[in-house]
Amino acid sequence: MRRSVYNMLVAKPTIAPALIASTTSGAAVDRLVDGDAARSAMILIHAGTVTDGTHTIEVQDSPNGSDWTAVAAEFLQGSEPAITSSNDAQVHEIGYTGHQRYLRVVSTVSGSPATGGVYGATVLLGYGRKMPPSRA
Repeated sequence: MRRSVYNMLVAKPTIAPALIASTTSGAAVDRLVDGDAARSAMILIHAGTVTDGTHTIEVQDSPNGSDWTAVAAEFLQGSEPAITSSNDAQVHEIGYTGHQRYLRVVSTVSGSPATGGVYGATVLLGYGRKMPPSRA
């Protein structure tokens, strides 16, 4: 097997790229991929143009996909961004080193935006025990 990022990671959406003007909870991402638990995760927030408001990103985890809590700072690498018009049009990266099975992103919007911003969030899952990961 050739060593490549494709053979080590699987991308799962939590917030589909869209125009977001109000608080949004992303879909649950299961770290168990085809019977193999991903031992590492990274969250990508891919921001386009944010015209107004502050879009504060929070990573949440859950043992069961129902009971969500904010991830403790000790289990995050990097920082959860507050996206505004001054730091849009870039990719924000957050590492996750916790042990919960499920992850999601919540974007809390403040400042009464009229139009909001365009962005999405993806969870990259990697370092499963079986390589390459299943893409089913």
